[in-house]
Amino acid sequence: MNSNKFDDNIICGRNPVLEALKSGAPIDTVYISGEGGILGKIRSMAKESGAVVKNADSRKLDQLTGGKSHQGVAAVGACAEYASVEDILAVSAKKGTQPFIIICDEIEDPHNLGAIIRTAESAGADGIIIPKRRSASLNATVFKTSAGAASWLPVARVSNLAAAIDTLKENGVWIYGTDASGESCYDGVDLRGSIGLVIGSEGFGMGRLIKEKCDFLLKLPMFGKITSLNASVAAGIFMYEAVRQRNIK
Repeated sequence: MNSNKFDDNIICGRNPVLEALKSGAPIDTVYISGEGGILGKIRSMAKESGAVVKNADSRKLDQLTGGKSHQGVAAVGACAEYASVEDILAVSAKKGTQPFIIICDEIEDPHNLGAIIRTAESAGADGIIIPKRRSASLNATVFKTSAGAASWLPVARVSNLAAAIDTLKENGVWIYGTDASGESCYDGVDLRGSIGLVIGSEGFGMGRLIKEKCDFLLKLPMFGKITSLNASVAAGIFMYEAVRQRNIK
């Protein structure tokens, strides 16, 4: 008798996936091969739930489910529920502190995202915002790498990262991008106010539109032959500079 799940994080089969969506279980991504009928219903419900829907051939589904009977569909469960941008803004309002929010622009490596979540939670950030596309999500690898921090730190997944930044700005949050071309060194600006700190992707940094949305661009001094750092390492340096400034008495 086959189990409906593989590795406890993947649901395979039409009825199991459909029932998971009906129950409101946190679903991260749904992989579908085919259109119409129950698969069309699953596709529609998945989109309404906010899950990412991806077309996949049988080979991909076989690989994903470990060869179990998938009937053309499999779903990857999220290890924690996603928050909204408003939920994250409410965290600082409740604490009576200035917003301290981390924005990840296309961090696709789940180990990097997990490490950023872990550091952000330890640094007292209010939450993290990630894009729905071209980003790692709250899967098992991210959860494990975060050492459980993903259970405590709100993570919002948004369809339009630029629009989410606009929402932050409307709520008085200044946006600080991290980029090698930045005009200010990471420790040369005041990070004690309401801040959103943007961490760019591992290979390409921030996208053009996101970079243009930033109020300030910050850089790290580089003294060796290597001109960039791992995204999660750089994120940790920027976050703890904010922590240092915010704790100066």
